[in-house]
Amino acid sequence: MNPLDFLADLFNPELAFLPKALAVAVMSSIVCGVVGTYVVLRGMAFIGDAVAHAVFPGLAVAFVVSGNLILGGTLAGILTAVLIAVFSQNRRLKEDSVIGVFFVAAFALGIVIISQAPGYAGSLQQFLFGAITGIPDSDLYVVAGTGVLVLAVVFALHKELVTISLDRESALAMGVRVFWLDLVLYVLVTLAVVISVQAIGNILVLALLITPAATARLLTDRLGMMMFLSPLIGGTAALVGLYVSWSWDLPTGGTIVLVLTAAFLLSWFFAPRQGLMSKMRVRRVAPDTPPTAHTQGALDDDRPVDRALTGVSR
Repeated sequence: MNPLDFLADLFNPELAFLPKALAVAVMSSIVCGVVGTYVVLRGMAFIGDAVAHAVFPGLAVAFVVSGNLILGGTLAGILTAVLIAVFSQNRRLKEDSVIGVFFVAAFALGIVIISQAPGYAGSLQQFLFGAITGIPDSDLYVVAGTGVLVLAVVFALHKELVTISLDRESALAMGVRVFWLDLVLYVLVTLAVVISVQAIGNILVLALLITPAATARLLTDRLGMMMFLSPLIGGTAALVGLYVSWSWDLPTGGTIVLVLTAAFLLSWFFAPRQGLMSKMRVRRVAPDTPPTAHTQGALDDDRPVDRALTGVSR
């Protein structure tokens, strides 16, 4: 199928589910791309996976009682996020240990709950791998409204979230309310995950949070540009993934993830400064020369980003 045929299908009244699927996939990718920037900077990819599992019991309960899936997943995710934030304050346990305890328990609870519903196998597959072509109109509006809310909170607390992402200990010493900001970030990740589950599934949703931001991290050393590129990459991958899956009758969620992974691999090899090819060219030009200010910036992953985050221009 060529792109013009796909465009015609998007405007075909008999295929009304297709533009809805595209809208939800793109909106989810944009929200996850923005929130995922903080997740990648903080090195907390595990929390994304934890939240994806934590929302599962809420989705299961909502399905069993014929309630709203997004509302059910949000409540379960926020409850788990609060528990993680509270228990993580005990410094005898690292954050990842607390996350591991709660997300496994939440996922197990979800499986137990959904096993009591009729059509257990089909329902489980829908939650795990997504059902993007069966999204009702009401969920489309909920996803849009939730996405706007998440982005508004992100931009309102941007400086504070960057501060705790860079150096939590210094933030504590400065009197920053780290606990409450942690909680806000967990809730934002929860909301981003919940609105994306129907599009890409519970198992694959982590890719929307991590892969676009990680790809953008390879392409730029400036935070503002990273936050622009990440949702752009995610939204583009959603469009391309839906087109490919519609053309070749492939699973939509898995196809979107593979497109994102391809973008990451291309960036890893060919990014202008941080790509493998660029670093090899720098080493060939001056293999025995100590790094200058320019080459040091090209070879050092952390320093340029730290400068961008702290507002120091190059």
